[in-house]
Amino acid sequence: MGPLVVLAYSGGLDTSAIVPWLRERYGARVVCFAADVGQGTAELDGLAEKARRSGAEDCVVVDVREEFVRDVVFPTLRAGAVYARTYLLGTAMARPVIAAHQVAAARRLGATALAHGCTGKGNDQVRFELTFAALAPELDVIAPWREWEFRGREDLLAYVAAQGIPVHATIDKPYSTDRNLWHCSHEGGILEDPAEEAPQHIFVMTRDPLDAPDQPTVVELGFEEGIPVELDHVPLGPVELLTALNAIAGDHGIGRADVVEDRLVGMKSRGVYETPGGTVLYAAHRELEQLVLDRRTLRMKDELALRYADLLYDGRWWTPERDALDALVASTQMRVTGRVRLKLFKGGITVAGRSSPFSLYQPSYATFGRDNVYDQRHAEGFIRLFGLPIRIGAGIDAERARAYDAIAD
Repeated sequence: MGPLVVLAYSGGLDTSAIVPWLRERYGARVVCFAADVGQGTAELDGLAEKARRSGAEDCVVVDVREEFVRDVVFPTLRAGAVYARTYLLGTAMARPVIAAHQVAAARRLGATALAHGCTGKGNDQVRFELTFAALAPELDVIAPWREWEFRGREDLLAYVAAQGIPVHATIDKPYSTDRNLWHCSHEGGILEDPAEEAPQHIFVMTRDPLDAPDQPTVVELGFEEGIPVELDHVPLGPVELLTALNAIAGDHGIGRADVVEDRLVGMKSRGVYETPGGTVLYAAHRELEQLVLDRRTLRMKDELALRYADLLYDGRWWTPERDALDALVASTQMRVTGRVRLKLFKGGITVAGRSSPFSLYQPSYATFGRDNVYDQRHAEGFIRLFGLPIRIGAGIDAERARAYDAIAD
């Protein structure tokens, strides 16, 4: 009897080919593992049956949507993490949860190895395997893309056809898509040319902004300590809130990002992402932070966001570093409580209002009108002290110039 291998399985082209390949190459018994992170019924319906038809002994499907949003998406939102200036990390967010539950399934089943369908060029191989290393260092890891003879999707299409395994990918439409409750990513095909515009037919979560409603929609989001908890004054759980906001924002064409990013392995790649609800949440969260956090804390938070984004993108989720960053983020979010109104219109977001019991905005200080709390004469002393290094430097330069002129004469 061959080794038992638990394969991270999506039913797409790559993992459909991996099931028979593992049996042929290793004589393995294969159990497929799939995590429901909100990719939708189109991908999950019939998945277990397809896995068994491909030669798997079984297929385990686990609903992790609540955990995904609560424990990864919202902490990343609180951190304000954005990669490559515009990528809201939807694919990277899902991997730590999927891989952790794959490990748990492997342990329950007594498997000796874990397998994934990530390519040797991508980031996901690192994300999966760093999770494996953190949570199950004793299990072997099989990465077929780093072993097998296939060199591209054309080879895989021919292989699965010979195996009698149906797949949706074709040579004419070789796009790679990855969808979850937070986003949908698109890569491959014409998208490999960054000079070409993404075709409209690839988008699944967002309407073309040109075809969006001709009237704006105003949404109001409520936060408690940086966590979104209400939509239009209705308390909602993480999955319900994000699902509802995706529908509203997607209808207005919000959340498309065309990104040329730096992969962890060193090359640049191009991805087109849809993150409708997430884009609105980031905008609202930033506005609320701007209202309640002081200037120095905001600056530190922006620096922290870059580090958090790199950590998540690189797959270093299950590390003491992330625990420490989460603790720091949590301390900055203690007063990020309040409401933000946003106007959504044809792909754009504008602020329609924000409020918080912890607001640092005080009209009595900020007003251009008459006030009794701020003595404007005090600004003169402040400016003299604030500009002291500039005046000292200018004086030294002037002395040097005079000395040079004296020598020249």
